[in-house]
Amino acid sequence: MLRGIGNLRHDVPASLVVFLIAVPLSLGIAVASGAPLVAGLIAAAIGGIVASAFGGSMVQVSGPAAGLTIIVAELIAAHGWAVTCLITALAGVVQIVLGSLRIARAALAVSPAIVHGMLAGVGVTITLAQIHVVLGGAAESSPLVNLRELPGQILTNHTESVAVGVLTILVLLVWSRLPEWRRFPVRRIPGPLMAIALATGVSIVMSMDVQRVSLPALSEGLGIAPILPQGDYAAIGVGVATIALVASVESLLCAVAVDRQHAGRRVRLDRELIGQGAANLASGTLGGLPVAGVIVRSTANVQAGGRTPMSAILHGVWVVLFVATLSSLIEYIPMAALAGLLVFTGMKMVDLAHIRNLRAHRERHVYLVTLLSVVLFGLVEGVVIGLAVTMIVALKRLTRATVIITSAGDRHHAIIRGSLTFLAVPRVTSALNTIPPGSDVDLDLSVDFMDNAAFDAIHSWRQSHERTGGAVDIDELHEDWYESAVTGKPPREKTPLLSVRPWLRPRVRGEEAHTLASGLLISGARDYHDAVAPRLGTVMAELSAGQKPHTLLIACADSRIVPNLITGSGPGDLFTIRNVGNIVPAHDAPDVEAGMQAAIDYAVDVLGVRSIAVCGHSQCGAAAAMLDGEAPSSALRSWFALSGVGRPDPAPGPDAHGRAEAWHEMSRANVLQQIANLRTYPGVRDRVAAGELELIALHYDIPTARLHIFDEAAGEFRAAGADEVPVPRPRSRPGRWSLRTGDTPSGTPSG
Repeated sequence: MLRGIGNLRHDVPASLVVFLIAVPLSLGIAVASGAPLVAGLIAAAIGGIVASAFGGSMVQVSGPAAGLTIIVAELIAAHGWAVTCLITALAGVVQIVLGSLRIARAALAVSPAIVHGMLAGVGVTITLAQIHVVLGGAAESSPLVNLRELPGQILTNHTESVAVGVLTILVLLVWSRLPEWRRFPVRRIPGPLMAIALATGVSIVMSMDVQRVSLPALSEGLGIAPILPQGDYAAIGVGVATIALVASVESLLCAVAVDRQHAGRRVRLDRELIGQGAANLASGTLGGLPVAGVIVRSTANVQAGGRTPMSAILHGVWVVLFVATLSSLIEYIPMAALAGLLVFTGMKMVDLAHIRNLRAHRERHVYLVTLLSVVLFGLVEGVVIGLAVTMIVALKRLTRATVIITSAGDRHHAIIRGSLTFLAVPRVTSALNTIPPGSDVDLDLSVDFMDNAAFDAIHSWRQSHERTGGAVDIDELHEDWYESAVTGKPPREKTPLLSVRPWLRPRVRGEEAHTLASGLLISGARDYHDAVAPRLGTVMAELSAGQKPHTLLIACADSRIVPNLITGSGPGDLFTIRNVGNIVPAHDAPDVEAGMQAAIDYAVDVLGVRSIAVCGHSQCGAAAAMLDGEAPSSALRSWFALSGVGRPDPAPGPDAHGRAEAWHEMSRANVLQQIANLRTYPGVRDRVAAGELELIALHYDIPTARLHIFDEAAGEFRAAGADEVPVPRPRSRPGRWSLRTGDTPSGTPSG
């Protein structure tokens, strides 16, 4: 409860930023959809309040989405606004049912290439339509007609409305590229708000004769009740399914994407789908647009400091209060300014970064086909065509078995990789038949599947080749598909290269370990290069522009500690410092290591990490040296002296149990002392005091492989699992620990 109240100082400012972005965008989406303007504001308020209150994401912000504009516009044209409200409400019911059935993850099976291609197609359609409005004309019936008529609009229309629309687009293009001034941080003002405000101000000051927003009272929008259609129930059903599917996929993908931007609890997809359904049910019932998770508002929420669903809920509350009390201000906004905002939004939906990411997976053609199909034929048709292309590509990839044949004298080496199905048989047999009769062959099968046709082809080739006097030695690097077909037994699983976990390799000890050390390292590097690197390529490509880790982790150099493994993190998440004993010398300590101070300053001041964690562990050799007051070398003695941890007085006796307990307590006391040392760094201290940085004490218990976190409120280490029992903390008792700085282990290491 107290933590939730503490987060309000982050959530309230974030909610105001999102509110300022949501109002103009919601109005613009309502314009593009052909719906009443107030419907966009109703959807914004309900998306913020209902979806966030019942959803499963910590920071996602929901509201009217640009990706749904074409669907809504077609539904309004075919059935009218009141029936469209009914379709929205029914789509919400479908989403609630799907979420209750716990099948939300099935929506993620839709290829991101199709989703982003669909959104890009919608963006092109919006841009081509609204640019006519910016130029003083009216949107035509289809994107092709809009494109054909565009030159005439550019040549013949030069009105004041055109100036307002062009000004809005120029402000939006320039705003994100402005330098960040400390005295006047203009970029903290949302670009859409500034563009609409400037365009409105210029139109008022210069007394421009332009069409402005006409906003009915909020009660009029709430008075629109959904009505039953007069027949054509099949089309209504298709509309419900379309809204439910597109809104669900867009919301879930948005929730997963925004999860990468914050360090809080991960999204609960089924619950999020239920929350989206509840919002659509409420929005349709009250006369609002369909609701979905929106990446622009969600990203703005995270960047503004939002931490809990309260920021999204409050943004919805601000929308309601604004419309109820200050709606007259909206009526000064020129319609051309909203059209300019929509043109910019449509252009942004064609994201070149997605195209670059899809290149690594060879799915750009799926993206482009979906985009063009949405523009040429419509949203539903475009998605269906995209799905068809994806299925064809997947089927084609089943034939993409790689066959590599090399030779050394009379001996040939053949490697077959991929999935061996009947579709790959022609390629495989054609390659194997190039091997000269009578030669000896080493055949490596690195396949993840082999059907009967593929087995029969390889087996027949082997028998034929051996009849010519040659020998065929078959090795299988994955499951024994070939051997199982010969023996009639199920395939015996081996360790697939794609799921190699180096930390689960069998331990090699003694002299054999010294003999094989370099071989194991090289073997592991090869496994990584062949199996892991191709799958990691997309992630690393995204990180190639720069790093933005959320945590500085200071850990012991002990080989048994794997920071990314025990924290469930991946590339780009942790900025790591490792040394003997996870020591952080105090800022004013004599002979403090310059490298350590530079690393901390770089992580805090340059990378802007949001937390610093110190991770110690049980059975730590450094802790044992601190306990005994001894070290193997003078360099280690000097290094341990910088820890700030004193030797216990008196030292533990010869009792094995007592020494083990003292050793364990010493390692935990060392962690807490390093947290205290961190507070001596001015940059760390200032950011902790400002609530911008969190200090976390971690302790890893090697025998049980359990990670423990220091609980500030309880004053003790607790296992990371929610159902774990607390671990007693090292208490500062007389004659036990002597900490050289002013802080004690019972301080506040978690900040």
